[in-house]
Amino acid sequence: MPSTLTSTKKSEALYREACEIIPGGVNSPVRSFKSVGMEPLFISKASGPYIWDADQNQYIDYVCSWGALIHGHAPKEVIQNTQKALENGTSFGAPHENEVILAKMIIEKIPSIKKIRFVNSGTEAVMTAIRITRAFTRRNKIIKFEGCYHGHSDSVLSMSGSGIATFGIPSSPGVTKSTASETITIPYNDITTFEITLNKFPREIAAIIVEPVVGNSGVILPEEKFLKSLRDLSTKFGCLLIFDEVITGFRLSPGGAQSLFNISPDITTLGKIIGGGMPIGAVGGKKEIMDLLAPAGPVYQAGTLSGNPVSVVCGITTLSLINEKTYEKLESLSALLCNGMQKINNNTGLNIQINRIGSMFSLFFTNKKVFDFKSAQQSDRKRFVQFFKNMLNEGIYLAPSPFEANFISSAHKEEDIEKTLVAYKKSTEKLQITNNL
Repeated sequence: MPSTLTSTKKSEALYREACEIIPGGVNSPVRSFKSVGMEPLFISKASGPYIWDADQNQYIDYVCSWGALIHGHAPKEVIQNTQKALENGTSFGAPHENEVILAKMIIEKIPSIKKIRFVNSGTEAVMTAIRITRAFTRRNKIIKFEGCYHGHSDSVLSMSGSGIATFGIPSSPGVTKSTASETITIPYNDITTFEITLNKFPREIAAIIVEPVVGNSGVILPEEKFLKSLRDLSTKFGCLLIFDEVITGFRLSPGGAQSLFNISPDITTLGKIIGGGMPIGAVGGKKEIMDLLAPAGPVYQAGTLSGNPVSVVCGITTLSLINEKTYEKLESLSALLCNGMQKINNNTGLNIQINRIGSMFSLFFTNKKVFDFKSAQQSDRKRFVQFFKNMLNEGIYLAPSPFEANFISSAHKEEDIEKTLVAYKKSTEKLQITNNL
């Protein structure tokens, strides 16, 4: 692996061409590298923990398709089974046996899910979850938390972290005032405000939706009793609790964050890992809630590509490769990396907070604890930009935003971690020199 980047001319040319025919030149905003003051790299191939750009520069990848690739890029068994599925057809628009197999696998691992509906993305899963909760409770308002991203549907696109935080947009044009008025946004980890809000609208809140571990303002962990309080108070006020585990589902444990923290939500949304890199999403929960979905009940939801046979096989294979050793390795590698970075921080004296849980981690350039969206916003963005560029130049591909999570896969090796720590030391030393000028 080269220690520094060579040419990126092909990526630059592709980006100019893309800008002529694709809005912003990308198909998802954070890919644009706008928040790090660069043009995006175009990726041509990937294998294990590595990616190569269009100019054939190689990087150790800590984005892992935004957490979807728990086994790294192109694991042999996943590729083989997906190729076999392709030979049987790309789409049926009809039921098939593998849908049942994947549903059973997920239900077995996540006890709060008794029935499940497959959709095409995490965004679609959240849209469906909110619709069900409103039908079940016969209420309209929902509560979400600042910095939590639940996809780009109108109901939840406010104070959402990720690209929204990066570009400083509090909500989005195109979202009507009447839609926005049904969503109440409050600070994450703030139980007092949550309880006050429920008391203010005791019979109007249909659901509380939360990332049990925030991944879209950078990694932010729930403080002690926060999730339990959400569960207890939502039950008290007759609201449904939705855990958005699109990122954390199967990433933090076989049963997701809810298993790790021993909290049972009413509804769970899933994505990322259950497709193993292919497009898929799912919403699952209690039988009496899920049976509201058509054709069993009156709540309409449909999709030609839902339960796509290729995506489902990719998901089945990915989940079948997960076991306790997977999480042991992920924890070991993540601890090795983050503890190593912290040791370097201690030696350089740079104020960098490292938030980590399992194989998810983020770096915040601040001397204060990051526990919610507001504290995450205090991170020094200019310092992050220089750090990101330094790391990229050393062949380390991190999330191109100060408000995104990074991920480790089971394909990473100790030697990858060691190379990353060497790069981290060089990159932070350059920051220290800049700081002293």
